[in-house]
Amino acid sequence: MSSLIGILGGMGPLATVDFVTKIIHQTPASRDQDHLPLLVHSVPQIPDRTACLLENKESPLEALLKGLNTLIGGGAGCIAIPCNTAHYWYEPLARASSVPILHIAQACAAALAREKITSVGLLATDGTLKAGFYARELAEYGITLTLPQAELQRRVMEGIYLVKSGAVEQGAQVLDACMAGMLQQGVERVILGCTEIPFALDSIGSAHAHLGMDATKALAAACVQWHQQQQMAVAA
Repeated sequence: MSSLIGILGGMGPLATVDFVTKIIHQTPASRDQDHLPLLVHSVPQIPDRTACLLENKESPLEALLKGLNTLIGGGAGCIAIPCNTAHYWYEPLARASSVPILHIAQACAAALAREKITSVGLLATDGTLKAGFYARELAEYGITLTLPQAELQRRVMEGIYLVKSGAVEQGAQVLDACMAGMLQQGVERVILGCTEIPFALDSIGSAHAHLGMDATKALAAACVQWHQQQQMAVAA
């Protein structure tokens, strides 16, 4: 199998670039050739995932399948999707794929379990909350999930869309306040379950960021691990 990793991105563009950066930073490399081979499909015209789930707007599945096939046709041996809400369509994508697709919530839950975390909050889009896959993956490890109350969730969505619109600092301030509100509910850690959130918090040097579990970073680590396993299999 090819060791090339395909990135089904563009949801949004900044989040995709942030994801690639996190893969690079977590790769043990002393020269260019030691880094992971990546094929990036960043097409922001994929229909809005949350609008589909909550407002019955156009489904992104056809566009996601098109991007998936482009990556597989380009030689990808594994796929990563740096968008949490898009994982609502993980099962049909996995059925259509001839190569494995890493799951962002699975990677995040496994990372939390390794740290022996037992209770977490979740900051994510309305669509991700409705999809429910974080609750399912966390339950596999016995981790309790607390969701934001309605007003806090409204502010989370406000912050996310500010970041998507390019108002990164303004959105980051809103999301930082949401992070503080979530921590006040007594959870050990807060999953940053939208790829715009860790990017935004890092941009302002958030004092709360160390208590967040960066789902983007967890998925990036899973990519590095997958590639290392492929290299060992080839060497054997």
